[in-house]
Amino acid sequence: MRAEGLSKRTITEWPRVVLRAARWVDAGPDRLSTIELIDYLAGLPSASTRQTYYSALQAWHRWLLATGRRTDNPLDGLRRPRAPRREPHPVATGHVEVLLASGIRRRTRTAVLLCAYEGLRVHEAAKVRGEDVDFVGQRLRVVGKGGVEKWLPLHPVIATEARRYPRRGYWFPSPKRPGRPIRRDSLSAVISRAMRRCDIPGTAHSLRHWFGTELMRSGANARETQELLRHASLNTVAIYTLVAAEAQHAAINRLPMVGPAPAGPSTPERTAS
Repeated sequence: MRAEGLSKRTITEWPRVVLRAARWVDAGPDRLSTIELIDYLAGLPSASTRQTYYSALQAWHRWLLATGRRTDNPLDGLRRPRAPRREPHPVATGHVEVLLASGIRRRTRTAVLLCAYEGLRVHEAAKVRGEDVDFVGQRLRVVGKGGVEKWLPLHPVIATEARRYPRRGYWFPSPKRPGRPIRRDSLSAVISRAMRRCDIPGTAHSLRHWFGTELMRSGANARETQELLRHASLNTVAIYTLVAAEAQHAAINRLPMVGPAPAGPSTPERTAS
């Protein structure tokens, strides 16, 4: 997995998935059968979890097959589990305003701003350091999935926030692990608690959805939004963007009028162009 450049999280989590399946089946991890795996995947709580676990188990059995530890892959007859189409769930702009005005602590506020104005995932925000801010070039370096680095335009709000922190070191240092950043789950929980106190629906990731949605509303095209969200596929952008209802109505109303005129008072006949 390291040779393939998979993320540290994947390298840690996939073996755990295999061991969980083996414990559930009560068999060795190299002796899982097709029926047992089908039963195990079917019993998982959500479609997204089934997809994630299927990927881990598929990678494991392909490795067993490639290294001669098995002569068959028990998942060959099982297609990748389907998941329902994900819908965007951005918070409202008013929610962001309420959250920022609620008296949250400085570091919590900074994390909220990073997610909302740079579109960072929580684990990316947790790793931001003073060295990642380029005031001259007006850029912010982000370490994303798989350790991939990307420079993003520095929003003025974030530039102002950055001047309140040292030029070196993590903005969110771990209180228990010297020299390391706070864990993503801890930062996510802090933001979620602040949102609940303000009766704001959603999670910390909803701030990233707000970022994508507002980019599109402000006139950014899908390609620009894809680059700023740092997605490999343009199709994925649809998950993070929500077109306003009024924009949908405006788009419909721009369609040319053809065919019979709508029922109503008699008007002079016009030829459709």
